[in-house]
Amino acid sequence: MKKFIMEKDFLEIFPEAQIGILVCRGIDNHVKEERKYESWLRECEEISKKYTENPELTANPVIRGWRDAFYKFKTKKGARCSIEALLKRVAKGNQIGSIIPLVDIYNGISLKYGVPIGGENIDKFEGDVRLTIAEGGEDFVTYGSEGKSEPPSEGEVVYKDDFGAICRCWNWREAERTMLTEDTVNAFMIIEAHNEESAENLEAALDELKSIIETDLGGTISKHLATAAEPEVTIEE
Repeated sequence: MKKFIMEKDFLEIFPEAQIGILVCRGIDNHVKEERKYESWLRECEEISKKYTENPELTANPVIRGWRDAFYKFKTKKGARCSIEALLKRVAKGNQIGSIIPLVDIYNGISLKYGVPIGGENIDKFEGDVRLTIAEGGEDFVTYGSEGKSEPPSEGEVVYKDDFGAICRCWNWREAERTMLTEDTVNAFMIIEAHNEESAENLEAALDELKSIIETDLGGTISKHLATAAEPEVTIEE
């Protein structure tokens, strides 16, 4: 059995955190039609501009809220929430490029609802996945690092399993080991909220993400919500 667990050390910092989860089984994530999601991404980019109406980006509520959340734990210099990175890119007039179906789908949903979304390959997990505080030194090799491990610092919020860190600085940068690829068949999708205010769009985003994955990629998908009251979700029996 594999579980996702929000651990007590994390919840002591973020007692109102909510993690929306989709456990996707038997999906087909191969690219079948080049540029299929380009128009979808352009549409979501336009919608996302409502989250950056203030020209001072850090004054916009979505970005400000996640900046403040990141100030509550130790981070690598320059690390930012994934939704800030997407919104900033669009605000500067740049487009979000197409990658693979599941990533394109969740990038669009992330922009449309102003929420950070991530995805991992369940079959690459070693034991339970924990949202916790890093001890420091956990193995972490990110995409493009040519195999070099860049471990989290002690005190970082991380996702990790029995092998090492899966994502550093909560939702800043993910490990190459568990990243989604075209060959991913079983995926673990997460939408994050650090407090009640940031959870406003979580359920709607989770429902639309589930609907599009089911329609476009097939498989069987179960939906879950992890909170302080129910911090554990079964990923695999």
